[in-house]
Amino acid sequence: MIDFNIDNYLRISWPDVLLVCISTFIIVVICKHFFWNKLLAFIQKRQALIQDNIDASEKLRQEAKVQKDKYDAQLASAGAKANQIIDQARREADAEKTQIIDSAKNQARNIERAAHEDIERDKLKAQKEMKDAITDVALAAAGQILEQEIDADKQKDILDKLIDQAGEGRW
Repeated sequence: MIDFNIDNYLRISWPDVLLVCISTFIIVVICKHFFWNKLLAFIQKRQALIQDNIDASEKLRQEAKVQKDKYDAQLASAGAKANQIIDQARREADAEKTQIIDSAKNQARNIERAAHEDIERDKLKAQKEMKDAITDVALAAAGQILEQEIDADKQKDILDKLIDQAGEGRW
């Protein structure tokens, strides 16, 4: 069997510690002499790149904010313009409605006027026809009077009776 003792592996000896410290110091000095400037330059370059990215992103953020504010203003302006267009359309629709109503009223007045003119013509025609009828009756009465050869009082009674009959509309 293998004889294994953990104490041999975990032991600390001062010469080993001193040797590790010296070797680490030598490595650090060599690295500092040959690589430290390159490492610092790389770190500074990396810092500059990161700072440039931060500055660019901040600039983009500010530009985006300006664009957003501009778009918000345009949106508000578009809303106001849309309201103006709607109001203009309403005014035009109201004007057109008023014009249509006025036109319809004028047509109704014209129709009413034409109806009154027709009624007046018919009335005048009826009066003329009535006058012609009265004339015919008067002529018939005159014919009857002449046929009967009666006195003036009797003629007057006949004429009054005929006119009364004409006024009552019994013809």
